[in-house]
Amino acid sequence: MTKAISYAAHDPKSPLSPFTFERREVGANDVQIEILYCGVCHSDLHQARDEWGNSTFPMVPGHEIVGRVTQVGSHVKKFKAGDLAGVGCLVDSCGTCPDCAEGLEQFCNQSVFTYNSPDKQSPGQSTYGGYSNLIVVDERFTLKISDKLNLAATAPLLCAGITTYSPLRHWNVGPGQKVGIVGLGGLGHMGVKFAKAFGAHTVLFTTSPSKVEDAKRLGADEVVISKDAAQMQQHALSFDFILNTVAAPHDLDQFMGLLKRDGSMCLVGVPDSPHPSPSVANLIFKRRKLAGSLIGGIKETQEMLDFCAEHNITSDIELIPIQEINTAFERILKSDVKYRFVIDIASLKQAA
Repeated sequence: MTKAISYAAHDPKSPLSPFTFERREVGANDVQIEILYCGVCHSDLHQARDEWGNSTFPMVPGHEIVGRVTQVGSHVKKFKAGDLAGVGCLVDSCGTCPDCAEGLEQFCNQSVFTYNSPDKQSPGQSTYGGYSNLIVVDERFTLKISDKLNLAATAPLLCAGITTYSPLRHWNVGPGQKVGIVGLGGLGHMGVKFAKAFGAHTVLFTTSPSKVEDAKRLGADEVVISKDAAQMQQHALSFDFILNTVAAPHDLDQFMGLLKRDGSMCLVGVPDSPHPSPSVANLIFKRRKLAGSLIGGIKETQEMLDFCAEHNITSDIELIPIQEINTAFERILKSDVKYRFVIDIASLKQAA
């Protein structure tokens, strides 16, 4: 076993604080990574505060992990010590179900998440995530990271990136299409970057006029203030696809009405209470589709990382020391971040 230092949530009400635990020994198929940076996802906050009702404590959050390989098992082929590597939201799955066979491990009923999940490798324990100095992960769930990109700004690609890349690819977004992105947060700003990189006419929907110029900087061709009924009406029946990244309950019908016949809106945000029920008529009369999407499988996540390296795409980030994580959580609640916090894990050693 290897000693690891971290910040953990010890219960739903207390601030995150230093926590020491042990990682498993490196097995034949394992990769040990010295974590250099870890992104802060809104789901870290949801789970640390038990807002989804399935949290176990102590909890070490973090599933946007990048670092450097320090040790590999005897059967590992893809990595060697010194390589850059990443870990996203998954660290295991059954490997045999139809979802796993198709490279869609995120839908496996036995998938193991990077934190707050029963640990197959250590029965009776939960997995611990990236707010820590090291991690040991099966090679199958370890991703190659290019040295072409800013490493800290690459970390959020492991969740925010793949969460938006996957549905845009699944619905074949590309040139000649008009695509909407709802919300300009950690997910939405990546949605804008990808939709534009795929060649679509990209429209950002926001409730905040203050975000108009930044949305255009990020690649939006147009920006619509969704609280302005006249602006919304100008776009009626014109969208091929809308990616809705908002993780708070809101009226879905105002966006469904903007879709063309056979258009689709995909939800990727999970609110802590349900959306108002959408109108069935909005679906029926134009054969529209309301769908959802999770992250992506390991193969698609690697594809996304390679695409980002080729097209120089990373997240816009604010780098923080681990000692500021509780303040960062409060700022996330106020949408006071452009657009993703990333923890400099070197600061963790100062806290040890």
